[in-house]
Amino acid sequence: MDKQRKHLLHFFLALAIVALLLPTGLLAAEPIKVGILLPLSGSLEYFGEMEKQSFDMALEEINGGGGINGRKLHFLYQDTKNDVDAGRMAAQKLINKDKVVMLGGGFTSAVTYVTADVAQQNRIPFLINTASADSITEQGWDYIFRLNPPVSAYASGLETFLAEVVKPKTAVIIHENSLFGNKASESFQKSCERLGIKVLLVEAFDHGVEDFQPVLTKVKQLNPDLIYMVAYVADGAALMTTARQLKLTPKLFLGGAAGFTMPEFVQYAGIASDKIITANLWHQALPLPGAMTYFTRFTSRYQKEPDYHGAEAYAAAYVIRDVLRRATSFAPEDIKKSLENTRLKTLFGPVSFTSYEKKINQNKLTSYVVQWQFSRLKLIWPKNLANADYVYPVNWLSEWGY
Repeated sequence: MDKQRKHLLHFFLALAIVALLLPTGLLAAEPIKVGILLPLSGSLEYFGEMEKQSFDMALEEINGGGGINGRKLHFLYQDTKNDVDAGRMAAQKLINKDKVVMLGGGFTSAVTYVTADVAQQNRIPFLINTASADSITEQGWDYIFRLNPPVSAYASGLETFLAEVVKPKTAVIIHENSLFGNKASESFQKSCERLGIKVLLVEAFDHGVEDFQPVLTKVKQLNPDLIYMVAYVADGAALMTTARQLKLTPKLFLGGAAGFTMPEFVQYAGIASDKIITANLWHQALPLPGAMTYFTRFTSRYQKEPDYHGAEAYAAAYVIRDVLRRATSFAPEDIKKSLENTRLKTLFGPVSFTSYEKKINQNKLTSYVVQWQFSRLKLIWPKNLANADYVYPVNWLSEWGY
C-alpha cells in the first residue's frame, strides 16, 4: 500500500471513530418533540382517544410528507386523567424532562387552565385545541394560543335556529358544575335574554352524578318549551334516558356540544338520543378543505365516526407543522412569534390568532347546529350549509316507542 493510500485509510478510520463518539443528533437530525396533553384514562378517555387517534393520523401524513423541513415530528403524549394535579405534573414533565419545544392538546377547561399556567410560567408556547372556558385566553398569557372558539360562542349558531324555527317562550338550563359548564350556562342565559326566552330554572350538577330523576322531576313540573343541557357523554346520556323514563316532553331537547356530539352518546342513550339537537363546532359536510377526506379516512381506519373533537386535534397538528416550519428557530420566543403570524386554512376552519374583548391569541370561528337522525349526526343549520332537513316538531312519546 502506497503512502498516500495509507494516509487516506487513517483519515477515514479517524473520522469513523469521531462519528461514533459524537451525539447522534449531530449527524442525523433528531425528531422535533412536541408535548400533547390529553385525558387518556378515566371517564373522559373517549374524547382523549379520538383526539390522540386524530393527532396520530395527521402525524403520519406530516412525517410522510417530509416532516418539518426534513426533520421528523414527534408527539409525546401525557395523560392528564382529567385531574388538575395530574395535568400539572404532565405539563411539568414534558417541559422540564422531555424538553419539548411546545405543547398541544388541552381538553377540559379546569385542567387546561392549570397546564396553561405552567406553560406561561416556563415561557413555552401552548396551542390549545379543545378546552373552551373563556377565562383561559383572558389572563394576558402571551404564550397561550387557542384554536377552538371559546364556550361563550358555542350557542351563537343556535340563536337564529331558535328564533326562526322553534320560537320558544321558556327554557330550563341543566349544566355540569365546572369551569366549562358554568360559562356555557351563563352564555346561554344571555342568548335567552336576547331572544326573549324566560329561563325558569338553572340547575348545576357534579360530573358523574348517578341519578337525574330529582332534577328532571322538578323540570317536568315547570313544563318548559326547551331544555338546554351541558354535559359530557355519560351524563348527557343519563339525562336523556331519565327524561324518556319520566316522559318529559318539551318542544326541544338542546345540547351544548361536548358529549352530545360524540358517537358514544348514541351508544349509551340509545333510542333516547334520536332527534336531539345540539350546538356543534364542525361537520364533515362543511365546505372546508379536507373535511370529508379526514372524516372518511378516520372512519375507515378506526371504525367509528369522528366529531368536532377529532377535527380540532387533526387541525391542530397541521397548525403545529405550519408554525414549526416557519419558525426561525425552535427557541420558545421564535415559535411564539410564528404562532402570532399564523394564517392557515384547515379542515376545522381558518386559523389566525387575534385579540378581542378580554381575549388574546384567540382564533375566531362560527358554530353550527346538528341533529341526531337515526344514529347519524346531520348538519341542519344554517340552511345554506345543511346536509339534511331538520326534524321539528318532534313527537317524543312516539319517538321513544310509547
